[in-house]
Amino acid sequence: MSDINKKISTERREFEAGTLDESIAPNNPKELFEGWFKEALDKMVTEPYAFSLATVSKDNIPSARIVYLRSIEENGYVFFTNYKGKKGQDIEANSSVCMNFFWAEKERQIRIYGKAEKIETEFSDAYFASRPRESQLGAWASHQSEGLKDHQELSDRLEFYSNKFKDQEVPRPPHWGGYLIVPFYYEFWQGRAKRLHDRITFTKEENNWLIKRINP
Repeated sequence: MSDINKKISTERREFEAGTLDESIAPNNPKELFEGWFKEALDKMVTEPYAFSLATVSKDNIPSARIVYLRSIEENGYVFFTNYKGKKGQDIEANSSVCMNFFWAEKERQIRIYGKAEKIETEFSDAYFASRPRESQLGAWASHQSEGLKDHQELSDRLEFYSNKFKDQEVPRPPHWGGYLIVPFYYEFWQGRAKRLHDRITFTKEENNWLIKRINP
């Protein structure tokens, strides 16, 4: 363990991939997000769609996990999940959430605070229909976040639904669908040399965004 701790405490690297200047940033942070996201796609960043989603339970206990961005809408960002799982329970109790993207290859991070709300059933239906059949069946078989006796129990449920929907389209489970996260705060982080990183924030005030640089 001492060798591991030594590496953890001494490992360093400089950040020199770019800069971020608030004077030339767009007034709408969504434009900056989309520009950075397109660069992440063009530069073949590993898992650019993945972000950490943080929620808070009714008991004020935070949780974070990696989920996938599946759509960028005019007023926010969409991901899909089981509404009965831990994420859904937390959002039901407290709709305030935090998204965090980290693209190591670009030395960039984006943190977004927002309110999560369920999307229209038609939107969820359309996305569910586009998923691989195995994923569709898995959404029925998994009682997300509940206890499980063993893996065989899950396999048995998957076989049950495979037989139930044999030779027919798999419908979307009523407990599975999408959330739209409507942002009210963004922070864009660009790694810089000597740990003097660029951090630019956008805070929603009525219909406008207030732009501010903050200390690294």
